[in-house]
Amino acid sequence: MMQKTDKIYVAGHTGMVGSAIVAALVADGFTNFVYRTSKELDLRNQAAVEQFFSEERPQYVFMAAAKVGGIIANNIYRAEFLYDNLMIVSNIIHAAYKNSVTKLLFLGSSCIYPKMAPQPIKEECLLTAPLEKTNEPYAIAKIAGIKLCETYREQYDANFISVMPTNLYGKNDNYHPENSHVLPALIRRFHEAKQQGLPDVVIWGSGNPKREFLFADDLAEACLFLMKNYNEKEIINIGCGEDITIRELAILIKEITGFEGSLVFDTSKPDGTPRKLLDVTKINNLGWQYKTKLKAGILIAYQDFLQKHTLSVTV
Repeated sequence: MMQKTDKIYVAGHTGMVGSAIVAALVADGFTNFVYRTSKELDLRNQAAVEQFFSEERPQYVFMAAAKVGGIIANNIYRAEFLYDNLMIVSNIIHAAYKNSVTKLLFLGSSCIYPKMAPQPIKEECLLTAPLEKTNEPYAIAKIAGIKLCETYREQYDANFISVMPTNLYGKNDNYHPENSHVLPALIRRFHEAKQQGLPDVVIWGSGNPKREFLFADDLAEACLFLMKNYNEKEIINIGCGEDITIRELAILIKEITGFEGSLVFDTSKPDGTPRKLLDVTKINNLGWQYKTKLKAGILIAYQDFLQKHTLSVTV
């Protein structure tokens, strides 16, 4: 049972997911945190990670650190995504075991599932068919993390669990023009088009693929819920159980940002996976459900973007 004074390490605490997890822990009354920024601790460096764990001895670990990016970044920096993420998961999980961490929660990704998985995707679909090629290196590193948690549980009786979130968005998101995911990329693109008075916004692909989006604050609450209540080796999905086409998403963001031009879909660009909806029956049956509706969440994300990013983007 987690105590409010137990020492907690949130790897990746400055990112969108990590910062949301920290906020959820603070709101729940937890007080004892240990942090390191990527400049202070290179998680790819095994010796540095082991020294950190042996000195700080955290009792609970949330693994939200990863090298992440959208469809372009995943496809261009394939070796980097595979190497960096393999090193991060290997180093943290092994150090957690060696230093007797009470419990570790590893955050995977819905991209671990086969490209053509039956919808909605059940946890048992893992490793049943080929992955989507564009983000295969990232997915393989995440699958390695899942298997490390499983095998350390089996061999060493370590209480390491793996959760698979759907596509995420929220405060502190990444709005880089090349390396961001689809939802923040569209927020930035529509905002800049509105500022510049452009007649249209070009969107990659046909607009037909469907995606599920979960607000990062809801994911953080799910992670805390599972850290307290879930102790099984099987992976567990976290999502809202509803999806939307990219076209519908673009129309919604167009409305929220106030862009008045038209949408142009560049069908010469790849669509990626046609549909990616998670089956969330398992987590729902445990007693957790998402709270934040998509429009309300995007409004919060856009306000956060306006506060933190408009001074640094081209307008």
